Amino acid sequence: MGKEKAKWRRVLCSSWYQSLTSCLVPLKLTQEESGAGLLIRVKRGWVWNQFFVLEEYTGLEPLYIGKLHSDMDLGDGSIKYILSGDGAGTTFTIDDSTGDIHAIKRLDREVKAQYLLQAQAWNRQTDRPLEPKSEFIVKIQDINDNEPKFLDGPYQACIPEMSTIGTEVIRLTATDADDPTYGNSARVVYSILQGQPYFSVEPKTGVVRVSLAGMDREVREIYSIIIQAKDMGGQLGGLAGTTVVNITLSDVNDNPPVFDQKLYQMSVLESAPVGSVVGRIRAKDRDIGINAEMRYSIIDGDGRDTFDISTDPTNLVDFNESYTLKIEGANTHLDHRFLDKGPFSHVTIVHVSVEDIDEPPEFSSAAYYIEVSEEAEIGTVFKTVSARDPDSSNNSIRYSIEMTTDLGKYFYIDITSGALMTVLALDREELSWHNITVLAMEMSNPSMIGSVSVAVKILDVNDNPPSLTQYFEAFVCESAKAGQLIQTVTAIDPDDPLGGQHFYYSLAPEAANNPNFTLRDNQDNTAWILTRRGGWSQQDQSVYYLPILISDRELPVQTSTSTLTIRVCSCDVEGNIMSCNAEAYHLPASLSRGALIAILACIFVMLVMILLMLSLRSHRKKPYLHDEEDNVHENIVRYDDEGGGEEDTEAFDIAAMWNPHEAHLVGKQRQDMLPEIESLSRYVPLACVGWPGSVCVGGDSNVQGYVLSKLLEADLDPCAPPYDSLQTYAYEGEGSVAESLSSLQSGCSNTDHEYDYLNDWGPRFKKLAEMYGVLETNNPPMW
Repeated sequence: MGKEKAKWRRVLCSSWYQSLTSCLVPLKLTQEESGAGLLIRVKRGWVWNQFFVLEEYTGLEPLYIGKLHSDMDLGDGSIKYILSGDGAGTTFTIDDSTGDIHAIKRLDREVKAQYLLQAQAWNRQTDRPLEPKSEFIVKIQDINDNEPKFLDGPYQACIPEMSTIGTEVIRLTATDADDPTYGNSARVVYSILQGQPYFSVEPKTGVVRVSLAGMDREVREIYSIIIQAKDMGGQLGGLAGTTVVNITLSDVNDNPPVFDQKLYQMSVLESAPVGSVVGRIRAKDRDIGINAEMRYSIIDGDGRDTFDISTDPTNLVDFNESYTLKIEGANTHLDHRFLDKGPFSHVTIVHVSVEDIDEPPEFSSAAYYIEVSEEAEIGTVFKTVSARDPDSSNNSIRYSIEMTTDLGKYFYIDITSGALMTVLALDREELSWHNITVLAMEMSNPSMIGSVSVAVKILDVNDNPPSLTQYFEAFVCESAKAGQLIQTVTAIDPDDPLGGQHFYYSLAPEAANNPNFTLRDNQDNTAWILTRRGGWSQQDQSVYYLPILISDRELPVQTSTSTLTIRVCSCDVEGNIMSCNAEAYHLPASLSRGALIAILACIFVMLVMILLMLSLRSHRKKPYLHDEEDNVHENIVRYDDEGGGEEDTEAFDIAAMWNPHEAHLVGKQRQDMLPEIESLSRYVPLACVGWPGSVCVGGDSNVQGYVLSKLLEADLDPCAPPYDSLQTYAYEGEGSVAESLSSLQSGCSNTDHEYDYLNDWGPRFKKLAEMYGVLETNNPPMW
C-alpha cells in the first residue's frame, strides 16, 4: 500500500477481557495523510461493540465495567464523557472526566440479560459534542444461582396392578432459570431418592418406570416416591430440587370369588307368598368395581324348580322357598392375562327348611272408602268388611272397632259378619269425615289381630236454614230520601250443595207492606235494604226492626227469619253519621242571654241548698248500734240520701229480728231483744194488721208484727219512698212474692235493669213498678 499506514488505537475493553486481548479501532485517513488519488477518509476517534460482566456481584465497592476514551482527550480535563440508555444513572454510572463505567446495583441475568447504552464525548468549554453518539451493549454473564424446579408437583399417577418391569408411570420435567447456552448451569440430571425398588427414573429424560414386577393392589395400593433434579450435570456443587409423585395401583381381576361357608342353613314360613325373601348369601372377592361383579345361579339341587335367585347391586342373593340347592358365584368380567389364577367362580350348598307360623288375619282390601248420607237412619248397614286367617287352620274371625278411632261411638260392627252400621245420627256440618280402624281377631289366638282403615265420608243433605252472615245493624240518616240504599245483606248456610249456595231474600209477611223500608233481591246471594220514604226523625222513632226472610234452593227448601236493626241517625251533608242518640231539647232561639244566665244561676242555688240539707241531715243521724265484728247478715244498710224522712233511715239492731219460728225451735230467746223493741214502741203504735194470716204485735210474734205494721204504714203513706228503709237478711216475712231482696246475691242476676216483674208483686211494690216498670202505652211500629 506504499506510504499508506493503518493506524489503530487501543480503546475500551472490559476489565476481565482486557487481559486476554485488546480492542482495536481503525482510524480513518485524512486528506493530509493520503496521497494523490487515494480515497479521503474521515478519522473516527472511538468505536466499541460490547462488554461483559458477571451477575450477582456481592462486593462492597461498585463493580468496574470498563473505560471510555477518545483520541481527542489530551488529558487536560477538557473532555466530558456522557452515558445514556438502559440503566444509565440508576444501574450504571460514568466518571465524566476519566470515562470509567461502574455498576452500582446488583445485576441478575435472570431479570435482565443485557443493557443497551450510548456514549458521547463533549467539549467542556464549548459545551458541544466532539463525537457522534455510539452504542454499546453490556451483557450479564450467567452463574449457577438457580436450582431446578418442578412447576406442577406434587404429581399423581395411576398404573394397573401387576404391571411388568419397565412400564412407564409418568414423565417429569424440571426447569432451571440459568442460561442453558453457557456452561452446565442448566444441565439437569434426574434421580430417585425414595421409592426403590418399586420404581426408577431415567437420569436424562425424567421418565418414571416400574422396576419391580408383581405389585399387588390387594397388598398395597398407594406408593409415594421422591424424584430429584440436579444441575451442573449432577456434579458435586450443583443445585437440586425435588418433587413427590403419588402412584396408585388400579385393580385388575386377579382374584376369584369365594363363599364364606360351604353349607348355609335357612328356613322359610309355609305361608310365605311367591317372591318372599328366604335368605341372603354372598361370595367375597378381593377385587373391586366391575372386577368384583358376579352372577349367581342354581346349578343343581331338588329345589331348582321351586326357588329363584336374584342379584342386587350389593351382590346379595334373595331366595324364594326351600330344600337343598347348589349355588355358584362367578365373575362376569374376566381378564385373560390372569386366567391361570382361576377358575374365577365358587360353589356353595344352601339347605332351606320350611317352618309353620301363626299369622294375623288379613282383610280382603288394604283400605276401605265409604260414602254415607247424613240423613241415614240409625242402624243402617252401609258396609260389610271381611278378613280371613292365612294359616292352614283357618280359624274363626271376630270383628271390632278400635275405640280410639271412634270416640263419639257413631258406628257399630257385627262381631261375626263384619257389617258396619250407624248407632248415632250423622251430621256432616258437625263432622264430615270419620276415619275408623276395624280389627279382626282370631278366636283361637287373641294375640293375632289384623287391622284395616275405613274412611267414611258423610254426604250432605239440605238440613240447615240460611241466616244472615252476621248480626247486622243498619243506619238511616234523618235526611235520607225515598229509594236510598242503607244496607247490603248476605247470608250463610252450613250446608254445602254441589251446585253452590243460592239464596232468596224477602221481607217477612208481617213487614211486607210496611211504609218505611223495602228489600230488593239482587239474585247474587245479596240483597239491598232501601228506604220507602223520607222525613226521618229520631224524636219520632229512633230504632226500627226489620224481619228478613231467607230461603235456599235445595230440596227440602229451608227458610229462616233474621231481624235487621235500623237506627235513625243525624248525619252531615255528605251522609256521614254524626249521632244516633235522641237529640236534647233545644232552647228557643228567642231566649236572651240574660234569661239563660238567670236560669243557670237558679239551678246552681238549688244545688247548693240541696247539698246543705243533705249535710245537715248526715250530722243529725246516729246509728243505734255499730259493731264491725257483727256477722254480715246482721248489718244495717243505711241510705243517707234517700229523701224519705228521718224515720226511714233509723238504724236497728237486726240481731233482734231473727225469724220467730226459728226462735221457737231454739227454745230460748235472746235477752237483748225486748229493750230495743220497747224503745221503738214510742215512735210507732203497735196495732194488729188486718191481712190474712197476720199476727198482732206482742208475745213471741212481736218482731213479725212490728215489721208488718211498718210495711203497712209505708204502703198507705203517699209521701213514703218506694222502698223499705229497714232491710233484713235472716227473716223477711212469710209468703212474700218478691222472695229475697237481699243485695248479697244481686251480683249474679242477669236482670238488674228489668223491672217489669214488679207489677206482679202486689200493692206494696206499686210505686216501684210505676217508677221502674214498663208502661203499657201505644208504642210506635217496629218497622
